[in-house]
Amino acid sequence: MEELRREAAAYVSQMTPEEKAALCVGADFWHVRGVERLGLRGIMTADGPHGLRKQVAHHDSARPSDSVPATCFPTASAVACTFDPELAQEMGRAMAEECRAKRVSVLLGPGVNMKRSPLGGRNFEYFSEDPYLAGKLGAAMIRGMQSVGVGASLKHFALNSQESRRMTVDSAADERALRELYLRAFEIAVKEGRP
Repeated sequence: MEELRREAAAYVSQMTPEEKAALCVGADFWHVRGVERLGLRGIMTADGPHGLRKQVAHHDSARPSDSVPATCFPTASAVACTFDPELAQEMGRAMAEECRAKRVSVLLGPGVNMKRSPLGGRNFEYFSEDPYLAGKLGAAMIRGMQSVGVGASLKHFALNSQESRRMTVDSAADERALRELYLRAFEIAVKEGRP
């Protein structure tokens, strides 16, 4: 890991401020720019908390006709019912194999946010209302994905608990609730899965 950090730092030290900024904004909705003069290829990301959703268009679209056909794996809710990290890891590996076949470098998932309301519009993407279970299964899925060289991107970060006005809503929680509930699954998944 330390060797990879040194290699990354060497690349970054050779980049112009414009090249560094371009890495942060992407080429379009699903692609991260490369730095060709340094031999760094761009990468493609795809949505996929329970299977690859690679878009044909260069923008986000929920129409199934705009997606490349792929396997629909069980939802995170269904996987959580098994309490089986090995199953989650194998599912992550299988999803990542499809990503590799479709030239996707990073899968946007798993979703380890908490289910705080039965009306949550993204509950199907999340494992559980229990941060320990969500964190353990999320870490296992990440290990499976990364075992075949596909990156994982945890989502949707803490307190993203509603779809209506989710970009502007004020989600208030005290520090104890943040640490014990909302951030705990992310902490476990990051420490154990190392995305």
